Amino acid sequence: MATPKKKTSVSRKGLRRAGQHHKLYRKFPMLCPNCKGLTMPLMACPCCGRYQDKEVFKISTKEKEATAGSEG
Repeated sequence: MATPKKKTSVSRKGLRRAGQHHKLYRKFPMLCPNCKGLTMPLMACPCCGRYQDKEVFKISTKEKEATAGSEG
């Protein structure tokens, strides 16, 4: 049986052990059910501001602000 010539350092051992788990925690973007825009899982959609069919924050655009200011 082969014997290592040098001691494996703590950091090298940690990198080897941690490398197997990175792929488990990788998150992929998914489609928002409301606007079909790309969003990360477990986060509010940046396009429409909704999370699990509830409005978390409102998205304001320059077009809406310009029309709202000229009406009143």
